[in-house]
Formats: sequence, C-alpha cells, structure tokens
Amino acid sequence: MSGVGHAGAPATSADGGALLAGIDIGGTTTQAVLCDSALRVVARAETSTPARVSGDAMAGAAVRLVRGLVEQTGAPLRGVGIGAAGVVDAARGRVLVASSSFVGWAGFPVASIIADQLAAPTFLDNDVNAFLRGELTAGSIVGERDALGITLGTGVGGALWLDGELWDGPRGAAGEIGHIPGFGEDPCTCGGRGHLETRASGASIARRYTQRTGRAADARMVCQFAAGGDGEALAVLEQAAQAVARGVLIAAGLLDVTTVVVGGGVSGSWPTLGPLVRTALAAEPPVSGASVRIEVSSLGADAVALGAVARAQAELSAR
Repeated sequence: MSGVGHAGAPATSADGGALLAGIDIGGTTTQAVLCDSALRVVARAETSTPARVSGDAMAGAAVRLVRGLVEQTGAPLRGVGIGAAGVVDAARGRVLVASSSFVGWAGFPVASIIADQLAAPTFLDNDVNAFLRGELTAGSIVGERDALGITLGTGVGGALWLDGELWDGPRGAAGEIGHIPGFGEDPCTCGGRGHLETRASGASIARRYTQRTGRAADARMVCQFAAGGDGEALAVLEQAAQAVARGVLIAAGLLDVTTVVVGGGVSGSWPTLGPLVRTALAAEPPVSGASVRIEVSSLGADAVALGAVARAQAELSAR
C-alpha cells in the first residue's frame, strides 16, 4: 500500500524552479520525497518494496512514487537522487552486491533505468552513504569534516565521511562496518559468519531474544522489554551495544574518526540502547584519548532520501 503526504511547504521550490526527487529503496519500504532548492520537503510518498520480485519491479515502484508526486505538485523535475540497499558502483549507477533479501538486484543498472523513465538526470548512492550525507547536510552532525554513519535496521550498514567528502573506497565497500568479523560464529546474511550484523541488527536482536527465552519478539519489543526490566532483553541489548561500540572503536583506531551518527529502525529505541552504547565506549576510549561523539539521527525516515537529494543537487551544481 502506498500513501502520499504533504510537509506543509509550497508545491514548488523557493525560487519557483524545478524540484529534486530523493528515493530510498530499502528492503521493506521504498520512500520518495520532492524537495526545493533549500532541501525542504514539499511532498512525500512510500510503498512496499517488491524486493522478492525483480530489479525492474523495484525500480518501477520507485518511478511510480515520483511520478505521482510530480503530478501532485505540478512542478518540473530537475534531477533524482537514489539511496539503494547493497554495495553500489555510484559512478556507473549500478548495484554490485545485494543480500539474499533482494531478487535480481545485484548487477541491476538502477540509475539508468530510472533516469530513462523519469527523463531526468539520476544519481545513485548506497543507502547508508545517502543517510550519512543527509545527516551531515541537514541532520544531527551538520558541518562535521569526518564522521562515521551506522544504520541499525534489518541489517547493519556503515558509511564514512573523511576530510569533507564521502569515501566509498575503490570498490564501493568502504565503511561496511556491519560486516567486520570477530563477533562469534552466527551466520550473516552476506554468507560470512560472526559479523557485527549478527549481534546488532534488528533481526539478530529479535533472534537472540527468542533463542534465550523461546518467546517471539521483534527488536522494538525487545527494547521495550529491556526498558521495563526484562533481564533477558537487557542482556541481548547489552551484547548489541558492546558490538556497536567495538565497531566504532575499530573505526576510531584505524581512521581517527570520533564523530558517529546512528540511524535505522533500531535507533528508534535509542533512549534504551544509546546509554548502553555510551557505557561500552567509555569503558575503552580510542587510543587517541579523544572522546567519541555519538548522535542519533534527527532526520529519521527522511535521512536517506534527503541525502540522495543533496547528492543530486551537488552533482547538478557541479555541472
């Protein structure tokens, strides 16, 4: 089911010009926003992601959302930014690697397909890269020169911003903190074992709680149980928090990055999880002696789409 909502802004950009679209293609939901030149959201929509169908189906769902918003606002479309799950080749606009949750996504030329259908320049980023760009542009860590972004959702994603620029590495996989090993032997969605994701993702939090108690619960419920004094839930969250803290400290030790922003569905329970992460970080500070600044996303569900818009705006301005 899809729905369209307004953000209370006028239906055209502040200068009367064309609008920019931002698309967040996630494993469960695809979201789209239209923004003016000041990155104010004019309209938004979302729909279920047909991740188990095909790449064409996922691109088609995104295109229909944007077309609906363009028709609703009556404004021309200047460009499109996409934040997509998986390892991506941003230069070629193609998904390189995707988890088993997506059918027909690895190798899919998402940017060119959407550009052709919307008749607008289109730019692709990994969804966590877009999340981090969004928080740096209009969220919790505006103006930082160096930062680590972490998303705790169905999986665990990561992105790096170094010396004022996104650093995605020669193969697009820099910052993939969710897939660093050393966290036990549980199988990971990527095919490896013992990765950070197996301790700190929403799916792993739910699974580990069920293994300990025999009771089914999602990650949000586990956080609620922990806040209410459930010892088993608290133990699962402490393991997740320690894993996140260890990943942050590895990044701090290798790159001297001590500003972190956390998003994703699990971050909605930050009042419960955040203090556990901060306690774990305080127990073993970075070798530099600097304190770690860790913030929760202030953009929430809009972070990826807004970051994608910011990328598109920057690319078009550079032209």
